[in-house]
Amino acid sequence: MLPKNHGNATDLTSSVPVRSRAVWRRLLFSEHFVLYLSVLYFLAVWPFAPRLASPRNLLDIFSNMLPLLSVAIGQTFVLVTAGIDLSVTSIIALSSVFGASVMTSDGGLLSGSILAVPAGIAVMLATGVAIGLLNGTAIARLRMPPFMVTLTTMMFFSGFAVWLTGSQKISGLPRAFVGLGVGSVGFIPYPFLIAAVLATAAHVTLSQTVVGRWIYAIGHNARAARVSGVRVNRTVVFAYAASGFCAAVASVLYTARLETGDPVLGQRILLDIIAAVVIGGTSLFGGKGKVLWTVFGVLFITLIDNSLIMLEFSHFTIMIVKGAVILFAALMDALRNRLLAAQ
Repeated sequence: MLPKNHGNATDLTSSVPVRSRAVWRRLLFSEHFVLYLSVLYFLAVWPFAPRLASPRNLLDIFSNMLPLLSVAIGQTFVLVTAGIDLSVTSIIALSSVFGASVMTSDGGLLSGSILAVPAGIAVMLATGVAIGLLNGTAIARLRMPPFMVTLTTMMFFSGFAVWLTGSQKISGLPRAFVGLGVGSVGFIPYPFLIAAVLATAAHVTLSQTVVGRWIYAIGHNARAARVSGVRVNRTVVFAYAASGFCAAVASVLYTARLETGDPVLGQRILLDIIAAVVIGGTSLFGGKGKVLWTVFGVLFITLIDNSLIMLEFSHFTIMIVKGAVILFAALMDALRNRLLAAQ
């Protein structure tokens, strides 16, 4: 005869894997999943690279995050609509060249003028918005695939920036402009203030405005959104214009930090931009994404980059690791969507 508590013991034993699966499911869908992953990665690498936790290195990680975060925020808008913007690196380069051409003391259009810095920044931002509008119009009005449109504009404007400068950097930028990259208000760096304002504005736009709701609706189902009265074309154009603007803001920060207008500025960070947004949790299938997730993704990809360089891995090894991380993020995205569909 079986003991009376046999059935209860069996229930307790069988409930353990159920609770375990529930914990993993909550962790997988947690908004802070990538933040937890960053902390675990940091703790795992720290013994092999003690300088990783030094105040100076932590400051470097923080500083490197800010320009990348700026351009990744714009990419978030586009990915939520189920699109992609490959032209952001060319926007960074061309904006840098155009702005430096206005401000440089070496024959700039407004060399020595008090208007040089504001005009130069305005030109940089206008360049980003203009290319974003071009991308968005081609995609929304002409029904062209986002991948092909932005790949083409990336190739064209990257080549144009190099042709315009003859592959030469533009130096002699005003101190007032350079201060945007290295200066501060008290103990708060200017790049942090700029990135924080941009992130806050983007968060409010996506979460608190009609345009933000339309962006998510288009990402879920563009046809259904159109039937429901969403201005699909205008919203898509807005998303790509926002991406171009954010890339131009990143160009301002990068150019000010390097103190030169560079025709190949940002050429190597396209992988980092897309990786940061996707790792953060923004879906490649559209309809899902948050600025906060992108912040965590940028932290994770910057931490990986910094730690691998500190461990003296070669550039090719770093690229292999980043590629593997992006693949992992894509698989996680697919898994999340399958789990949501099964619910």
